[in-house]
Amino acid sequence: MKHLRSLNKYFWKYRLRFSAGILFVFISNYFNVLSPQVTGYVVDYVQKSLELPGYKPKTQPVEYDRLINWFVSYAESFSGTGRVVALCGITILVLAMLRGIFLFLMRQTLIVMSRHIEYDQKNEVFSHYQRLDTAFYKVNSTGDLMNRIAEDVSRVRMYTGPAIMYFANLLAVISLSVFFMAKRSPILTMYVLIPLPILAITIYLVNTTINKKSERIQESLSALTANAQESFSGIRVIKSFVQEKAMLGFFNAKANEYKQNALGLARVEAVYFPSITLLIGISTLLTIMVGGFFYINGRHNIGLDTIVEFVMYVNMLTFPVSAIGLTASMMQRAAASQKRINEFLLKEPEIKNPSGPLPAAEGNIEFVNVRFTYPHTGISAIKDFNLSIKKGEKVAIIGRTGSGKTTIAQLLLRMYDVSSGRIEMGGTDIRKLDLKALRENICYVPQDVFLFSDTVANNIGFGLKTANEIEIQIAARVAGVENEILAFPAAYETLIGERGVSLSGGQKQRISIARALIKKAGLVVFDDCLSAVDAKTENEIIGKMNEYLRGKTGIIITHRVFSLLSFDKIVVLDEGRITEQGTHNELLAQKGYYADMFARQQAEISKTHAEGSDKIV
Repeated sequence: MKHLRSLNKYFWKYRLRFSAGILFVFISNYFNVLSPQVTGYVVDYVQKSLELPGYKPKTQPVEYDRLINWFVSYAESFSGTGRVVALCGITILVLAMLRGIFLFLMRQTLIVMSRHIEYDQKNEVFSHYQRLDTAFYKVNSTGDLMNRIAEDVSRVRMYTGPAIMYFANLLAVISLSVFFMAKRSPILTMYVLIPLPILAITIYLVNTTINKKSERIQESLSALTANAQESFSGIRVIKSFVQEKAMLGFFNAKANEYKQNALGLARVEAVYFPSITLLIGISTLLTIMVGGFFYINGRHNIGLDTIVEFVMYVNMLTFPVSAIGLTASMMQRAAASQKRINEFLLKEPEIKNPSGPLPAAEGNIEFVNVRFTYPHTGISAIKDFNLSIKKGEKVAIIGRTGSGKTTIAQLLLRMYDVSSGRIEMGGTDIRKLDLKALRENICYVPQDVFLFSDTVANNIGFGLKTANEIEIQIAARVAGVENEILAFPAAYETLIGERGVSLSGGQKQRISIARALIKKAGLVVFDDCLSAVDAKTENEIIGKMNEYLRGKTGIIITHRVFSLLSFDKIVVLDEGRITEQGTHNELLAQKGYYADMFARQQAEISKTHAEGSDKIV
C-alpha cells in the first residue's frame, strides 16, 4: 500500500471535494441508521398500545439519538395507534429521501474527484514519458507504456473514487451502527460482533493473495498489449511473409497466460465474497438466537423492538462489510498498478537540462575526443572522434552501414550524451546549453522517418507553434513534394494515416524534409534522408537545397556521393573512427574508400544511362 502514498498530492489538490465527499458519506449514513430506531420505537409502541401477549414493559428508558428522542416526544402527542404508525412510516420515508440526496452529493464529489485525478495522472505520466531519454525507449515496449498510462491509471482511479467512497461508507456505517447498537444493548452487540475478528483475518490473508495475483495480471496484460501493438504495426511484414498463423499463436500464448492469471484471481474472489456473506449471515442468526433467548427470559431489558433494530443494523452492515472484499481488491489492484506507474515516474532521464543552462548560440561545432558506447547493448559506436565544423560550412559524413553516422547526429541533438570527450557549439559544451534551445536551433531529418496520423499541412508545420500556408507551401516546394501534395484529394488537408501509411517511402521522406526546413534553424542535419527517392527527384531536391543551405551550417549524413552539392569537408567513417577527411578532390586523390565509392556510383549512373539509351533505340 506504500505505493499509493504518491497519490496524496492529488487528494490535497482536491481536498475540498474530498472533505465534502467524506462529510456527505457520514451524513447519508447518519440518516440511514436512524431508521432502525424509528422502527424499534413503532414496534414497541404498537405492542404497548395494543397490549399484545408477551409484551414486557421496559425496566429502563430506551436511549435513542437526540433527533429520535425529539421525534418520540412529538409522536406521543398524537392520539391513536394508526396515526403514530403512519407518522413513523412517513418519517422513515423522509429519512430514506434525505439519505438518497446525500448519497447523490457523495458520488458527485468523490467520483467526480477521481475523474479529475485520473485526468491529472494521465497528463503527469504522458509528460514524464516525453522527458525520458532515447535509451529508455530502447528497452521498454510501446505496448507496456500504453498499458501503464491506460489500464494501470484506470485501476488507480478505482481506488481514488469507488474504493475511497466504499471505505468511507464502511467506516461510517460500522461506527454509527456499532455506536447505537452498543448504546442500546452492549451485551447483544458483543455477541453480534463475534464473527468480525474472523472476518479481519480472512481479509488480511486473502488480500495478500489478491495483491500478488493482481501484479501478475498487469504484467501479463502489458505483455499481451505489447504483442498486439507490435503485430498491428508490422502487419505488412506479417502478411508478406504469410506469418498470420504464427503471430496468432504468439498472441494466443500471451492471451492464455493473461486468462489463467485472471481466472486465478476470479477463483480467489469467488470464495472470498460468499465467505463474507456467510459471516454476516451468522451475525444475523446470533442476533435472533441470543436476542430471542434474552427476550424470553426477560433479561438485559431486551424486547422484540431491540431484536428488530439489531436485525436491521446487521442487514445495513451486509453490503458495507461484504464490500470490504471489493474495496480491498480495488486497493490491492490499484497498489499493484501504482507500483508499475511509479517505476517509470521515479525513473529520471539520463539527458537533463543543466542547472542554470546557458542560451544556445550559433557558432563553430567541435567534436573533441568523442567516444560513445550504447548503454543498452554495450556496442562502441564512436571512437576517438575529432571534427571541427566552422559556422556556415557544409559537411558530408559518409560511411558503411553501422559505421556510426547516425550516432553523430543523435549526439549532436543530445538524444544521448557522449561517454567521454565533449561536443562544443560556439565554444560551449552542449551539455551546458539549454536543451530546448539547442534542439530548436537544429533542423533534423532522421533516417527513420516518422509521420503523425494527421494532415499533410500539420505534419509539415509540426515544429512550429503556428505555421501559415505560405511557409508550408515553400517548405514543400524546396523538398520537391509540392506537386504530389496538390494531386492528393484534399491537397495539404489530406489525412495521411498512421505513420504516413498512405504515402510512398519517397513522399514520407520529402514531407519529413519539409518539416525540418520550415524551422529555418541555423544548423541543418540530414541523416540519409534521400534513400527512397529516385535520382531525378534527388537532383531536384539537392539543387533547391543549395539555395536553402546558403549561410547555414549543414551536416549531411549519407552513404552516397552528392555531386551536385558542394561540401567544404567530407568525412569518411568506418567502425566509429574517421578514416578519411578532406574535400571531394582531395579524397579522390587519396584513392581510398571515398574514391572507390565514387567510382562505383559513377559506373552505376553510366550503366543506367546506357540501358535507357538502348530502350529508346
